[in-house]
Amino acid sequence: MASAGLESATKPHAVCIPSPAQSHIGAMLKLAKLLHHKGFHISFVNTEFNHRRLARARGLDSVNGTPSDFRFLTIPDGLPPSDADATQDMRTLCHSARRFMVGPFGDLVSSLGSNPSLPPVTCIVSDGFMPFTTSPVASRYGIPLVHLFTVSGSTLMAVKQLRALGENGLSPLTDESQLMNGYGNTPIDWIPGMKNMRLRDLPNFFRITGSDDTLFNFTTDAVDRTGNAMATIVHTFEALEPDVLCALSSMIPGVYPVGPLHLMINQIARDESFVSKHIECNLLEEHDKCLEWLDSKMPKSVIYVNFGSIAFVTHQQLVEFAMGLANSNQCFLWVLRPDLVNGDTAILPREFVEKTRERGFLSGWCPQERVLNHPSIGGFLTHCGWNSTIESLSAGVPMLCWPCFGDQLTNCKYICDDWGIGLEMDSNVKRDEVERLVRELMEGEVGKKMRSKAMEWKKMAEEAAGEKGSSFMNLNKLMDEVLLK
Repeated sequence: MASAGLESATKPHAVCIPSPAQSHIGAMLKLAKLLHHKGFHISFVNTEFNHRRLARARGLDSVNGTPSDFRFLTIPDGLPPSDADATQDMRTLCHSARRFMVGPFGDLVSSLGSNPSLPPVTCIVSDGFMPFTTSPVASRYGIPLVHLFTVSGSTLMAVKQLRALGENGLSPLTDESQLMNGYGNTPIDWIPGMKNMRLRDLPNFFRITGSDDTLFNFTTDAVDRTGNAMATIVHTFEALEPDVLCALSSMIPGVYPVGPLHLMINQIARDESFVSKHIECNLLEEHDKCLEWLDSKMPKSVIYVNFGSIAFVTHQQLVEFAMGLANSNQCFLWVLRPDLVNGDTAILPREFVEKTRERGFLSGWCPQERVLNHPSIGGFLTHCGWNSTIESLSAGVPMLCWPCFGDQLTNCKYICDDWGIGLEMDSNVKRDEVERLVRELMEGEVGKKMRSKAMEWKKMAEEAAGEKGSSFMNLNKLMDEVLLK
């Protein structure tokens, strides 16, 4: 027992803290599992609100039954108490992350450092959009800080340029609708490593005349602090974004492209020493009956529809999507999150239900990685969040793109124009367009070409995530140059 204690005491100890949203938590957890497999003691920090959601979705055993050297810890988020099973408002979360969470996080790190039964904290792995919480604490205790950006390299670069829009006379806007008219097509040709960009392709955290600019200031101020970290991990891979990653490396010290993280997890999943492989952190309960339904369908015959964990639709948009899917005569698996319709219940038209009874499956949430890799899936109607994008690309599944906000606009541009694996859908949803694009993706010649291109990207993603691939090599370099130095 004494030797085991000594071994534990000499382990490197990473405190991992994601932004308090599902996609950020999921990516950080995958990185934490990779570090744990390499011998790190992990302290994974969720907010109390999200910890309660996790316990409801997966049961207390999912967080209490973890290995002794992989612990889930919590801090308050500073918002009013709530047991709602829904994503919190982004603006209030940003304000709280900026003003409130640093105190509780500092107290937590201090308590970890004074606990003789734990190895000393050797690094803080922070979501790149949490520097207001983590940078002061890392500085106070002299702990190396590493950032993980759970967005693409292109998004990180684009956010770093948002202030320059004002300097170039392109913002503020009178309202966001300007992006959807001719003004949104204004060429942006001065961003390093990014070609053929338009104003509407940038993350829409723009300054709007008369707005409070909360999201603009939060995101731009956060990426201004990339220099506070000893290293910056970007959830991507070198072959996917070579130009922009090269440009970022000249602006930010220590850029390490590491991804796709889920493929890297799959690489080591067969290793018996990978004891953390079953740890999950989904805030919504997953329903896997959809996989049995998919088993009954022909290869590449089903379009998967999911707008992620944060995006909302109006009731009218829901109806237009529903009738477009019904009229396309294609099989579909549609994830209808409980809070998908903003401020309302998701009520589908009776005509939709009657027309699709034999070829549609509705699910509250699902194991997305398994769904995208199911042989029956032939396409993905998506909001273009980065996790969904890189998971679809890694599965060789082409996309119909309906971006809503933030980085989704930039991802959509790359999916459709640079990587050749997607078709963009108008933000003003109409059933006729939904029907036409679904058919084009699933049956048309354009869809076949995109599916072939997607399979090429799948192969490159798998090579990057292989044991001798660029992403594993970059992770090992990060270990040698920063985390274990």
